[in-house]
Order: sequence, then structure tokens, then C-alpha cells
Amino acid sequence: MKALLTLAWHSAWNRRFVLALVVASIALSTLLLLGIERIRQDVRSNFSQAVSGTDLIVGARTGSVQLLLYSVFRIGSATNNIRWASAQTLAQHRAVAWAVPISLGDSHRGFAVMGTTADYFTHFRYGTREPLRLAQGRAFDGALAPGGAAAPMGVAGVFEAVIGAEVAQRLGYQLQQRVVLSHGDGAFAANDHADKPFTVVGILAATGTPVDRTVHISLQGMEAIHLDWRAGAPLPGQAVSAEDAAARDLTPRTLTAVLIGLKNRAAVFAVQRDVAAFRDEPLLAILPGVALDELWDLVGAGERGLLLMSALVSVVSLAGLVAVILAGLNERRRELAILRAVGAGPRQVLALLALEGALVTACGVALGALLGTAVLALGAGWVQSRFGIHLSLGAPTLAEWQWMGAVLLGGWLASLVPGWRAYRLSLADGLSPRI
Repeated sequence: MKALLTLAWHSAWNRRFVLALVVASIALSTLLLLGIERIRQDVRSNFSQAVSGTDLIVGARTGSVQLLLYSVFRIGSATNNIRWASAQTLAQHRAVAWAVPISLGDSHRGFAVMGTTADYFTHFRYGTREPLRLAQGRAFDGALAPGGAAAPMGVAGVFEAVIGAEVAQRLGYQLQQRVVLSHGDGAFAANDHADKPFTVVGILAATGTPVDRTVHISLQGMEAIHLDWRAGAPLPGQAVSAEDAAARDLTPRTLTAVLIGLKNRAAVFAVQRDVAAFRDEPLLAILPGVALDELWDLVGAGERGLLLMSALVSVVSLAGLVAVILAGLNERRRELAILRAVGAGPRQVLALLALEGALVTACGVALGALLGTAVLALGAGWVQSRFGIHLSLGAPTLAEWQWMGAVLLGGWLASLVPGWRAYRLSLADGLSPRI
């Protein structure tokens, strides 16, 4: 076996220029397969770690996936808001341990702005129930009075912001930075809340979740910047200054959603039914994990399509391997016949060509894996900053080993085709000159 392996290696080396193209083709197909598999796994991991410890998310009645996307991942927008009074009623439910209201809809230079209370920094969890940590500064004072009315905070207290790690990094923000928020997606400069700038008082540590790409302000601050707005546009001649806004009652009228933690998780379905039967307005309560499963069902077809396309690329590369070996058989007829003449049997010739194909495939797979690691190491930071997806750099997962094994097996099986052709060639056929 060792002699055959050495012979196969030297034979492949003599045709290295042609086989190098096949190795490159297999390497690129392996890179594509492993890259898609790693991105698929890391995207799922990023999504599943975006929120943990939250038992229910309550919002206006809509689709469960849509509610999850805009309340947790800041994707899309709410079809409707819920009333502040409804959120207060939910917070007083006997099974509810804590309730964190959130208000969305504004932005800052492409990043989402979220209004919430100081309880958000206490109760929100991500990953394996990891709490939010401040890398610099402090959280804003976003407490509300027990009766539901906003406690007086002063101008400085109302217009404070805590920004995510990615916001600070990409925009170069520091503590005490003045930021101007925009109404909606900020597509029009006329929609800026320039008359009520916010001051950065805290920068959160990186989490690898949508929190990193969010500007957090108090509910009172969210209410203050919209006092002189109606139906998405500023009221002409009715501008309210920051000082006047801070002096008013800034109790929010509506919210986007409420994150709820329960005293006992066993009561989650009972509370969900109570929310569905809420009489004051139509509400929907979703379990984040169940909604994530629904989301994966929706995108599963796209994932399978990408993997199928990658598999087809690998098949084409292996077909190229077969074509190259078959095309070289005519040139190697005399070589193989000489091997037969010195004592090599048909099975040994078959094994020789199978080993050559396996070696070429193994080199391609190894090169593809190394390229994948290099691309991941060099491009993970760019992907994180551009798309907010954290790509993990580590040993291949079980699924990635299986894909590499499948390509190796496919290369070996593909090399049996020319091997079988050589097996059937007779000794006299190889030694007789062809006219």
C-alpha cells in the first residue's frame, strides 16, 4: 500500500499543472460549502442569543415572527402600538415578576433608537442569561413614578442616551457626545429632532446582539421629542423647546412592546391566554423561542437552497476531476501497461488511480479549509461591523467535518470511474501502438 501511495503521489506530481486547477476548483467548492455552513450556524446562534430570560413579548396583535423581528432585532416596524395603560395592567399581573416597556420608531444615522426604562439594564439578558454591562459611564435615570406618571427629571435627565458598542465604534462616539435623533428611518434631514439633542452618558459592552446597534433613551425622552409632532411630521408654528418639554408630563401614551419576565415559567401559557383575552385592546403574547423556531421554518428553504447550490458546485468540481483523469488515460496507456508488465495487476492499477483521485481531493479539501479559516480570520470584523453578525473562529463543527468527509468520499468515488476504465484495459492494448 505504501508503494502504491508513493507511486500515486509521483504520478500526480508529474501532472501537477493540470491537477492544480482541479485542486483549486475543489478548494473553492469546499470553501463555499464550509463558509455557508459556518454562516448558517453563526446566524442561528446570533439570533438565538439575542434575547434570553424574557418569558413573553407582548405587542399589538400581529404575526408572532413580525413581533419578534421588530421588538428584538429592530427589523421592520410595528403595525400598531399598545396603550401605556395596558402595559401598566400587564405589569401588575399576579404572575409577572418584571415588565420592561420599549418604544421604537426613530433612528440615528442608520441605528435604531429605543425608548425604555432603567429596568431594561437590570432585567434584559442575552446569550446564556448574560446581563448587560456598561463599558463606560452609567445608565440613564429612566424610572417612572409608581402611579404611572413620569417623575420629574430635568432637561439633562430627559435627554440622556446609552449607546451600544457598535454605535460607539462605528461613529466614534465618546461620553458626553451630543447626538441628534431622527424621526423614522432618518431618510430626510427635515425629520431630525435637532432642537432636542441627547447626551451620551453610557456605552454598553459588546454583546454580539442588536443591543450593540441600538441607541437607548428613556421613555420620557422619546415622548419629549414628539410633543410637537403629529402623524410623522412636525407641527408648524408649535415647536416645543427642550426646557419646556422637560417641564411637561412626559408619561408615554403608547408603546411598541413589553418584555415580560414571570415569577414561575410554568405559568407562561396561562399568562399568554390572559393576554390573548385582554379586553381593553387586542394584544399578542409570544414566546421568543417558539417564534424563533417559526422564523427558522420560514428561512429554512433558503438555507437548504444555498447548501444545495454549494453541493452542486462540489459535484461540478469532482466531475472536472473525473474528466482530467479520463483525458489523461490515453496519454498514460503505455505507462499503465508497463506497470502491468512488471507485475502490477488490474486491481493495483485501479487502486493507483483511486489513490490519485483521493490525493487530489484531499489536497483540495485541505486547501479549502485553510482558505476558509483565513477568510474568517480576516473578514469576521468586517462582517460584524457591516452586518452585525458575529462569525466564530474555531475548530470545524461536526456538520463541517461531515461536509468535508462527503467531498472526500465523492472524490474517491469519482476517481473509480477512470480507475474502472483502466482496469478493463488489457496489457496488449497498452503496448500496441495506436494508428
